[in-house]
Formats: sequence, structure tokens, C-alpha cells
Amino acid sequence: MKSLKRTLLSSILSIIAVLSLAMPDAYASKSISIPAKELAASSTFQIDFIDVGQGDAALVECDGHYMLVDGGGSKKSDLIYTYLKNRKITYLDYIVATHPDADHIGGLSAALNYAAVGTALSPVTTHTTKTFQSFLKYLQKQNKQITVPAAGDTFMLGSASVYVLGPVSASEESNNNSIVLRIVYGETSFLLTGDAEFDEEREIIDSKADLHSTLIKIAHHGSKYSTSYYWLREVAPEYAIISVGADNQYGHPTDDVLSRLRDADVKTFRTDINGDIICKSDGKTITVTPSKNAGTDTPLANNNTNKNASVQKSTETTPTAQTASYTYILNSNTHKFHYASCKSVKQMKDSNKITSNDSRDTIIAQGYSPCKNCNP
Repeated sequence: MKSLKRTLLSSILSIIAVLSLAMPDAYASKSISIPAKELAASSTFQIDFIDVGQGDAALVECDGHYMLVDGGGSKKSDLIYTYLKNRKITYLDYIVATHPDADHIGGLSAALNYAAVGTALSPVTTHTTKTFQSFLKYLQKQNKQITVPAAGDTFMLGSASVYVLGPVSASEESNNNSIVLRIVYGETSFLLTGDAEFDEEREIIDSKADLHSTLIKIAHHGSKYSTSYYWLREVAPEYAIISVGADNQYGHPTDDVLSRLRDADVKTFRTDINGDIICKSDGKTITVTPSKNAGTDTPLANNNTNKNASVQKSTETTPTAQTASYTYILNSNTHKFHYASCKSVKQMKDSNKITSNDSRDTIIAQGYSPCKNCNP
């Protein structure tokens, strides 16, 4: 019955996407499947989504092997250090900086202060921020260098297979240069997305990688510019984790994303409400155990009442005249949208132009990003 329900929901999401915009061939459903590995009776798998406030940190364990994906901001360094110490984890097979943003890599230096590391993954080897320089400093103390993975790379963590899905190509936008990992353990799978936004989502979909996952870590703390309907349709998750700080200034997670998750019937957990969230798999099913507020439904609307929410980054703001009617020009090649008067429209090939009178939010939900010149 549950399978039938999810099939119907997948169909509904497909209809929403098609009604919004004709879907290119690259978005056709994939039939790629990976045979489940036979697991030993003693095998174990667990992901701890650590509550680091407005940031990301996930500790993956399989058969006594460990991978730390991001470490929150530098103010959470003590928390990361203590978390590893309490678990007596003195060796990390992998440490992953999904991208250089401070709220993802600030605490990784503390992890390197406590634990030795086998391989360090990052999409870049240099960056000017103090947090990245600190990350490099503690790697160098262990005589380790950064490995830049490529989409299509795979490696093992115990009995779990880890697939690098992105970035497919280098992007000047840090968020869209995020390392995206899909972890397969038996018949269950987990998608860790960094801060990937619509552009990277589309590139990964175009790559025809197998995206289907039992659980997804929602990208960019629930930003409206991530987790499109197309993406959710391809991933088809049962569970979602949002790593986000309470009353943050960005208004994360946005109502747009919570609405998409509700439409897809995804059981959603949030670190600002549920604290540390522990996910275990026996290879067939997963259990999700929050450290607090177990049994509390995640709000379907954002109850963030922070008075500073209007002082968010320009990429998160919405025009005051939200209900006003505009004609937008969509570029089917770059997946950007523009005001009709934008100078970029004149340089656009006619074959790539799509005229739309849909609302700004509807166009964003279709997977388009606003032009940075005209800022529609």
C-alpha cells in the first residue's frame, strides 16, 4: 500500500513539473540500479546529523569505519571535538569539506585536532578564508593533502559504497561547487548534498547518475534555491534531514522547501527542533531517532519569528511586490530567468527563450535561478 502511495506521489510531482515547464529529455527517469551487497550479520551503519546550529555536520559510521562530512562553524569546534572524544573516534577514514563556507568547515580543524585522518576531500585546494587556512594547517600537521574528487568517483566505507555525484563541473558559485555524496548500504541509500543549489542539481540530473535515496540531507539548510521538484522526483526520499539553526537570520528553512517536502510526502526532521538526529540502517530499512521532540511533527510552515530575518543575504530576499504581475524571460540553456528588459535577454538565442507570466516563486520552483544583473 505504501509503495502504491509513493508511486502516486511520484506521478503527481512529475505532473507538477511538466505543467510548470516542458521537461527536456535529460530529465527522463533513470533505470540505473545497483545490486545490494550481501551484508555480514555483524555489519553496522549509522549517520549522526549533529546539531551545530546554522551549519552542517554529519558523522557516518559503517563497520567501525568513519567519515565526517562538514563540521559546522568555528564556534562549534568544541562540540565537534567533544562529539568525537565521547565516541572514542580517534581515526577518520575520510573527512569531507563539501565546500569552503565557514558554517561547513569551521569545526573540521577541531576534528583534526582530536582524530587522525586517512583522506581529506574538498572541491578546492586553496581558499582565502581563515577557516579554510586553519583546515589546511591541521591537515599539514598530519602530513595530509586535499584530494579533489571527481563526479563518478567511488570508494568504500566498510560495507557501504560511496558515490561522488557532484560537482559535475567547477562553478564560481561556492554553493554549486559542493561535493554531493550518495551512500549505499544494502538496500538503503543516503544523499548528502552540501549547499548545492538548482544549477548543480540540474547538472547532476543531466549526468544520469542514480539519485534514488531513502534519506536526503536537504541542501543549503532549506534555502528556496535548492531542492526543486525535479530533484525530489529523482531522489524520491522517504526521509529528509534539515540542518539549520533556530531563529536564523536567513529564514531557513523556507516555506517553499517545506511545501515541496510536504507535497512529496517526505517525513522531515530538523536539527533546530530535533537536536542531534541519529539514523541507523540494517540494510533493508532505516530508523530515525531525534534527540529531542520525538513524535513532534515538523511544521509545514516556517515559524521563524526572528526580527532579523529581513536582513538576509540578497540571494534569499523576495521582491516587496510579491503579488505583482511581471513578464519574465527564461533561458532554457543557462536556467536563469530575467526581466524582459534585461540586457542579457538581447544576447540570448531565440531558441533558448521562454516567456513566462508565472510568479517568481513558481519559476524558482521549476529550477530556475534569478539573473544577477537584473535581479528579478
